[in-house]
Amino acid sequence: MTGQAGLRAAVTALSVEIGPRDLYNNNLPRLRRAEEYITARFKAAGCAVEVQEYVASGVKARNISCVKTGASAPGEVIVVGAHYDTFNNPGADDNASGVAGVLALADRAKGKTYARTVKFAAFVNEEPPFFRKEGMGSKVYADAAAARGEDIKAALVLEMIGYFSEARFSQRYPPLVGVFLPDRGNFLAQVSDMASRDLAGRADRAFRGASALPLATVSLPAFVRGADFSDHRSFWAHGWPAVMFTDTSFYRTPHYHKATDLPATLNFEYMAAAVDGVAAALDDLAG
Repeated sequence: MTGQAGLRAAVTALSVEIGPRDLYNNNLPRLRRAEEYITARFKAAGCAVEVQEYVASGVKARNISCVKTGASAPGEVIVVGAHYDTFNNPGADDNASGVAGVLALADRAKGKTYARTVKFAAFVNEEPPFFRKEGMGSKVYADAAAARGEDIKAALVLEMIGYFSEARFSQRYPPLVGVFLPDRGNFLAQVSDMASRDLAGRADRAFRGASALPLATVSLPAFVRGADFSDHRSFWAHGWPAVMFTDTSFYRTPHYHKATDLPATLNFEYMAAAVDGVAAALDDLAG
């Protein structure tokens, strides 16, 4: 089982000890510290660390990956990723929580052998002004993978996985989406596009078999607000199956892109259960 203490430590390191981390707002030194922290954690997980450096707005930006080569099908790749930059705020939920989940999964993989290659990735520049633009880290990552002819079988993206509430009406939805879904924000959502429904169904079954945390799996067109609001969209653009695991962001948390997005607002018990479920999905997909 995923330890709550480790998740809390990672979220605290990124959101409190480092703080706001992006290319703007005088936060570049903190972004560099986040890079160093993630790189050290990936090295400790025992897999090969790869750094993809590129220039965005005249500044060096870096995607960081931890690669565990598959034993019998190394040419088939599963990506598990999260963005580590913020929108000029502490970003405990958005997205230190997702990064903490990826780091925990990389740690867990240290003693495992997978058939397929697993790439644990920390993406830069997901937040505005780079979102949906050429400088978006996951777009640069996915474009390069496509140029190499990489065979990505699935991408699992962790985007805000730490905010939960048992209060009634704490959960909101886009128009027409939430008719049959809970009004309490006490679940994790898995979002796919129509082309990724098979992946989403497989991940859903594995998740439910390993975690007591409720999971709501939905397949949505990209025009639904929020459906493509993270790095999974970069994999959809190349036709690769990809899903986003999320606490639903601004449809639930009142701290989205605010200075109040701090570790004290997160539920690490539920977050650990979320990572347990994603771990089961990864095990099933990676073989």
